[in-house]
Amino acid sequence: MTPGGQDQPVERHRPPRWSRDGSVQRVIAALEAGGAAPRFVGGCVRDWLLRRPIRDIDVATPAEPGRVVALLRGAGLKVVPTGVEHGTVTAVSDGRAFEITTLRRDVETDGRRAVVAFTADWREDAGRRDFTINALSLAPDGSLYDYFGGRQDLAARRVRFIGEAAERIAEDHLRLLRFFRFHAWYGRGPLDPAGLAAATAAAPLLARLSGERLRAELLRLLEAPRPQATLRAMARHAILAAVLPGPLDVRTLSRLCRLLPRRRDPLLRLAALLSPGAETVEAVAGRLRFSRVERRRLAGLLDPAGEPDQPLELRRALHRLGPDLVRDRLLLRAARTPGPLAPPSALAEVDAWQPLPFPLTGEDLLAAGVPKGPELGRMLRALEEQWLAEDRRPDRAALLQRLTPPG
Repeated sequence: MTPGGQDQPVERHRPPRWSRDGSVQRVIAALEAGGAAPRFVGGCVRDWLLRRPIRDIDVATPAEPGRVVALLRGAGLKVVPTGVEHGTVTAVSDGRAFEITTLRRDVETDGRRAVVAFTADWREDAGRRDFTINALSLAPDGSLYDYFGGRQDLAARRVRFIGEAAERIAEDHLRLLRFFRFHAWYGRGPLDPAGLAAATAAAPLLARLSGERLRAELLRLLEAPRPQATLRAMARHAILAAVLPGPLDVRTLSRLCRLLPRRRDPLLRLAALLSPGAETVEAVAGRLRFSRVERRRLAGLLDPAGEPDQPLELRRALHRLGPDLVRDRLLLRAARTPGPLAPPSALAEVDAWQPLPFPLTGEDLLAAGVPKGPELGRMLRALEEQWLAEDRRPDRAALLQRLTPPG
């Protein structure tokens, strides 16, 4: 069959093993019992064809949300109306969540959200998706449906918009970043020329998107096994500059990825792209709406002080910052340093680090006669600095002897 023809499958397969799991079967059986004709859609179909691990299992059906809810509840399944205004409900089966969405068509779009109407036309629903490889659907019996050539694009590792790329980006501006993200994860070779041209022309539209949406796409892109080539293309075509403050250092990111090929830590990779300094942290964390935890970690990674080379100073940093942050800062510095790429020698000391709490507390100083107030905190910090300068050797008694009685 030619994609886009009659609603006939392009391939027939044995049902995937994951589709035969009991929790999945209960959801499918509930829908089929009421004639809702469900199919698996989205990432589970795409990743199954590529023999990649399946993350989420999403289902589509021509049945409208009210009918879907009634069928699921009639089968004794819990239903959560997660996005019912857009046709999506979540079924919970044996503790697993499955999104079930009624087939839709776009009535109105403004680049950030869409007004939809329900339809019973599988091709119409597939046509509102972003890329051909995301428009595949799989019936429970293993019949694969493809209306836009997604199966061939998947085999060629080609990420291609459905229809006119510029129109699809105008409908939802986030598709611009998704184009690069999906290429980083699923593409091979050069980016699709039509998609790249449309994304380049539309780069100013990214300013209209919320930081939360940008953050999710960018961090997911940075988790790809080898994002370097895609990010270089984004830098050349001014896409990265529309999301992050410059200058951006793709070379350091490439070196970090080679140094740590199996560690796909998006915040660490983001830090490799950025210039050190508090101003950069505030600009990025504010634009991407980072959580407090993410902001704090990025600030630690981009502290311009770096890590000292002397063993005593390294141990002082380990006490203050902890081994995880010190290790990452050492690795970032190695990635930024020209020359042969090798793990820093100080990592052995980081890996062997044994934390040791400072022996004194404020209660100890109060008991020794130091009054409450700023002076107590100042003295405690001074004693801790002495303890670190002497490589954590003085014990509690020795430190208490150094206290000067007030008066």
